[in-house]
Amino acid sequence: MARILVIDDDRAVSTVVLLLLERQGHEAVSANDGKQGLEILKRHEFDLLIIDIFMPGMDGFETIRAVRQNKPNMPFIVMSGAHNRPGPIPDFLHMATKLGAIASLRKPFTPQVLIATVTSRLGQSSEDRGRSSRPA
Repeated sequence: MARILVIDDDRAVSTVVLLLLERQGHEAVSANDGKQGLEILKRHEFDLLIIDIFMPGMDGFETIRAVRQNKPNMPFIVMSGAHNRPGPIPDFLHMATKLGAIASLRKPFTPQVLIATVTSRLGQSSEDRGRSSRPA
C-alpha cells in the first residue's frame, strides 16, 4: 500500500485520518504543521501528501510551494474547513488545485469520502507517473 504524510495542525483530524488510512493498509505519518512536514519529507519518501490549508506558521499554500521546489511530482490532496468561517470566503480549495492538488476535501468529510478520494487519487497518481516514465 501507500506511504502517506498527513500535515494538519488539528490533532483530532490528524488522528482520525491516520486511523482511517492505516485501516486501509496504508502507512501513515503525521506532522503538526508545514515546517515539521517539510522536515519529515527531507528524511522519508511518501507516495501522497494530505495537507490542511489553514495552519499557524507555515500554512498549506506555503507548504505546497516548498514541496513543489524539492519534489515537483509529489501528489497531494488538500483539505480545509474554511467554509465554516463567517463572511465571504475565497474558494481556497479551488486555489490549491491551481497549485497542483490532485483532489480536495471540505471538512468535515466522512470516512467514506476520505478513503474513496485517497484510493482513486493514488491509482490516478501512479498511472500518471507510469505514463511519464515510459519512453515515447
